[in-house]
Amino acid sequence: MQLIPNLQKAVATAVQQLFGVETEWQKVQINQTPAEFTGDYSVVVFPFVKLAKKAPDQVAQEIGAYLQEQVPEVMAFNVIKGFLNLEISEQYWLQFLQAVLNDPQYGRQTPNGRKVMVEFSSPNTNKPLHLGHIRNILLGWSCSQLLEAVGYDVVKVQIINDRGVAICKSMVSWLKWGAGKTPESEQIKSDHFVGDYYVLFERNSKAEYETWQSTAEAQEFLASKRKPSQNEKDFFKDYKNAWFNTHSQLGAEVREMLLKWEAHDPDTIALWKQMNGYVYAGFDQTYADLGVHFDKLYYESDTYLLGKDIVEDGLKQNVFFRKEDGSVWVDLTDAGFDQKVVLRADGTSVYITQDLGTARMRFHDFGCEKMVYVVADEQNYHFSVLFEILKRLQEPYAAGLYHLSYGLVELPTGRMKTREGTVVDADDLISEVRRLALEGLSERGDTTEAAQLETAHKVGMAALKYFIIKVHPHKKMIFNPEESVDLQGQTGPYIQYSYVRINSLMQRVQREQIDTACATDYTGLNAAEKELLVAVQDYPDVIRQAADNYDPSLVANYCYNLAKNFHRFWHDVSIFNAETPEARAFRLELSRAIGLVLKSGMRLLGIEMPERM
Repeated sequence: MQLIPNLQKAVATAVQQLFGVETEWQKVQINQTPAEFTGDYSVVVFPFVKLAKKAPDQVAQEIGAYLQEQVPEVMAFNVIKGFLNLEISEQYWLQFLQAVLNDPQYGRQTPNGRKVMVEFSSPNTNKPLHLGHIRNILLGWSCSQLLEAVGYDVVKVQIINDRGVAICKSMVSWLKWGAGKTPESEQIKSDHFVGDYYVLFERNSKAEYETWQSTAEAQEFLASKRKPSQNEKDFFKDYKNAWFNTHSQLGAEVREMLLKWEAHDPDTIALWKQMNGYVYAGFDQTYADLGVHFDKLYYESDTYLLGKDIVEDGLKQNVFFRKEDGSVWVDLTDAGFDQKVVLRADGTSVYITQDLGTARMRFHDFGCEKMVYVVADEQNYHFSVLFEILKRLQEPYAAGLYHLSYGLVELPTGRMKTREGTVVDADDLISEVRRLALEGLSERGDTTEAAQLETAHKVGMAALKYFIIKVHPHKKMIFNPEESVDLQGQTGPYIQYSYVRINSLMQRVQREQIDTACATDYTGLNAAEKELLVAVQDYPDVIRQAADNYDPSLVANYCYNLAKNFHRFWHDVSIFNAETPEARAFRLELSRAIGLVLKSGMRLLGIEMPERM
């Protein structure tokens, strides 16, 4: 039942018939009527005042009279300071409620035949997933669900960064200090096993660098290379990467390992596959805990050479140019960027070359008209450049590229650093929210231990997911595990508790065999009931807005507000002891509809609803 679009079209018709002016119905502004006024929806008539050449109140009165006469849903209207407030008939709301209850797909749109790809997670294989990955994963998954809900055929992918210096560091570290240990022998989750060796490498590299700084060679470099404005500490901080590539023994071993990998040395490839296999097994377990999966996995080891054909095409189209040293560049200064290398002088690719090739390959694989990249805002410039290049190359999918840029997520203790081993691993965080949830459930005396563990998982995951998703993607955020499980705040468990209350109502209806068929005979809707009906009416539009803006926080905040309004309704309005059988039936049916919408909305965020808490 498309009430708002119908009202918009009716207003546009009224303006045309009353004032002889055509207007686009999609631009007609209709909002919920403020609580202090009588009405359900308010029409903003000020855009029509100049066209009608009449005072705002008169324009509103004439449009209101037209709508009351021509639109069955409009029962009455009033005008306050130029705002046209419409009262919707009780009959409409009763029919609307039954339509929601009879539509298991309420809020979702029919398939539109269009395909979109969402890339998210895309981790490195030198460490387990961490808190930053969780925000990426949750945003990618929920946006995928939202896009499916508005009719798209969604392909969920990730590109796994399984090659390069960082991966070689873990491999070198295990060879030097691993002594043949395995995840099984150490009884540690396999991706954590690999990550520990990466951290061990970084610690030894740091110690090696600190030792080198006290040598005569280092002091000579300090004397010859330091800028006048630099002190010794700043110089060595800035020089670290250069030292690793030129003087470090560990750095030399990493470079040798990478060269062997590129030369397909059998022993190196075998070790690489073994270490990556450990990480993949760990990733799969974490993804399962988070309730996400992918339709296609891409690997950097397969894609890092892609893009060279695109560079050749671009040279022929004069999109790129070659410098005297043989390197290939693109000049984007006219678009507000700089000149960007796309192929080194030795013919090797850079990251953006790989991304150009991967984008084309994905289009050939799936034919998606849209591609959404979920990547932190640290890569804003990279994706702006990538999209500009693809546009200039006239790739058929270039107009459908979108970078879902999100802010960093930190803990109350501050920012995390992988190299220093201060990152909060995703698995540890998942375990922590489960523990906190289980403590809360134990205090409330849930049933069996198995039931408590199952519920604790759902509540803990809701706490983690909702706390992250409720924040607009572009904003930085601080994740507080204790705050996330609070049943009184704006949290996932608070919304789950609303659903559990409704579920208890429905169980009582079944136990007492209460007939709710007379709900359609109810009259005398009160303000609290209308407020909930209007909120349920808004649900499809909230999904659409969230999908259009790649912003699942809109659904998260909608669910919270709906749950909060239901809690108030629960306390203020008698349900089982209603004044009439019709009122009781209606309020039970209204509660059931709210439960269905809450479950649907939270499912779009990847959150399951427990039956009890």
